[in-house]
Amino acid sequence: MTERKPPGVSFESFVDKQIREAAERGEFRKLPGFGKPLDDDNAPYDALWWIKGKMHREGAAVLPPSLALRKEAEDAREAIGKAVSESQVRRILGEINTKIAAALVRPPAGPPLNLKPFDVDTTLAEWRAARRKQEERARREDGAPGA
Repeated sequence: MTERKPPGVSFESFVDKQIREAAERGEFRKLPGFGKPLDDDNAPYDALWWIKGKMHREGAAVLPPSLALRKEAEDAREAIGKAVSESQVRRILGEINTKIAAALVRPPAGPPLNLKPFDVDTTLAEWRAARRKQEERARREDGAPGA
């Protein structure tokens, strides 16, 4: 807790002393952003700077619904590549195909969707082939018999 300014001491010297003592204790090193460069002070003023900063820190993005669905489809394809079972692949495909089908019935705002539902059988065949290649590569690297 901050101590009270003693009488007879100028405010500036009192504050300077507290800052110096806090710096000696290393209190400023614990602050968020320590050691990072300051924002550009020559940039034009933006009244919504704090909203944009918060959205950036939290990873939020404002995309038109059609672009957001395209991004979800890309994320689903990545998730399929990391899936460990067929049931997981089918669940991912089911969720994204439901969203794509709903968007095709009632197109969302924004640029054209340019998506169609994933073909479950084709995607599963691709997933199985990639999985076999990973297993073969792992066997060769481990030096297991049958490689």
